[in-house]
Amino acid sequence: MKTMVKSLYTYGLVSLLLALSLTSVQAATVTLPDFSELAAENSPMVVNISTTRKVERAAYPQFRGMPDEMLRYFFGIPGQQGPRGQQPMPEEQVNSLGSGFIISEDGYIITNNHVVADADDIVVKLSNRQEMKAKIIGTDERSDIALIKIEGDDLPVAKIGTSKDLRVGEWVMAIGEPFGLDYTVTHGIVSALGRSLPDDTYVPFIQTDVPINPGNSGGPLLNMKGEVVGVNAQIFSKSGGSMGLSFSIPIDIAMNVAQQLKEKGHVERGFLGVGVQEVSGDLARSFDMERPTGALVTSTEKDSAAAKAGIEPGDIIVEFAGKTIQKSADLPPVVGNSPVGKPVKVKILRNGDYKTVTVRLKALDGAKVASAGDSGKQPGLENTALGVKVEIIDQETLDELNIPFGVGVSQVQNGSAAQKAGILPGDILVTVNFKPIKSAADLNKIVRSAPKGRSIPVRIIRGNRSIFLPLMLS
Repeated sequence: MKTMVKSLYTYGLVSLLLALSLTSVQAATVTLPDFSELAAENSPMVVNISTTRKVERAAYPQFRGMPDEMLRYFFGIPGQQGPRGQQPMPEEQVNSLGSGFIISEDGYIITNNHVVADADDIVVKLSNRQEMKAKIIGTDERSDIALIKIEGDDLPVAKIGTSKDLRVGEWVMAIGEPFGLDYTVTHGIVSALGRSLPDDTYVPFIQTDVPINPGNSGGPLLNMKGEVVGVNAQIFSKSGGSMGLSFSIPIDIAMNVAQQLKEKGHVERGFLGVGVQEVSGDLARSFDMERPTGALVTSTEKDSAAAKAGIEPGDIIVEFAGKTIQKSADLPPVVGNSPVGKPVKVKILRNGDYKTVTVRLKALDGAKVASAGDSGKQPGLENTALGVKVEIIDQETLDELNIPFGVGVSQVQNGSAAQKAGILPGDILVTVNFKPIKSAADLNKIVRSAPKGRSIPVRIIRGNRSIFLPLMLS
């Protein structure tokens, strides 16, 4: 009897474990997404874009002394004329492919600027294989967005969502024309948000592992609700094919650009007029911050919105227009998408205290870019307690650099605190621990009175850039 009870107990336990295992497997299977309906519902609003542009063919190689008949027979090259009457090189057509999606029933289409840039002829192919000529309404190189149009009525339209609700790890899908293979569907997850790429400071990219290849450019990135949340734009690749690093323009930015292109033919962006850098761990300690955050202002341009609002080098912008600035790369997209001429609240950290200022942004295109001329250093080197030799900077150079004072670094002593901080010959010292440096005497006085054993911020001008360095005095 005991043996039977034991057997029944064992059998029941095994059955329970099997049931739990099957339930777990079924649950895992259920959670996997099915993209078939999503692809079928959204493919009609995706279009294939082919462009043609004429370029001058590369010059023919010179075969001196070879008869024209031999050139034509062996190389297919027309006969050459003498140096005085060189035969002009004929033009040749260059074709390219891309994708896009329809945003209105009357034929407005969003794609990438690089898909249609310099195109002489644009042909759009719909999902029903109908081909139509398209015209460019407007392009914006900074965001890599273009708005084109075909003539039509009751065209299938994309359902526009928002990129603000995206989460890392969320499933997404792309539809496009990789390598000319039309209506190809790929999927993956959101890998990161707010990615800043070189030369693309006004776009906080969505990074995904969705396989994107040449030809996908301009196509939609969709969430599981079938809403467009991004415009596929770039890949990171050493081979030319997908390596699991794809970047899409947030749809909120794309739609804003498209609307401005439709209404004004160009895009107006806000311009604050500051140079910024990342707040490193050492700099955060020198500013007595609990953790690195925000965008450290290194310079303000003369008569800029920032200068008029009272923003100064050394301020750390932690919030702009209600949006938290975690790192310096967060600031340009927020500023660029803020309204021009309207009051915007900016929260800054200055000398350990938070304060809020109001700025009225200027338009980016009308802003002047700061430039640096000659170093303008004058003779008369002086040794300092910092381990550097400095010289006076003339007023004209200071005005060109938009700084009120500073001394030029001519030599840096090996092993000195200045060398360890990264100060180099040719730099201009502007402030040490937020105190102005107008002479070698000022520098010596500030260095001797500065706190020892912890980092203090040093502002320098290097080339045409203003940056802060953490300086540790022993």
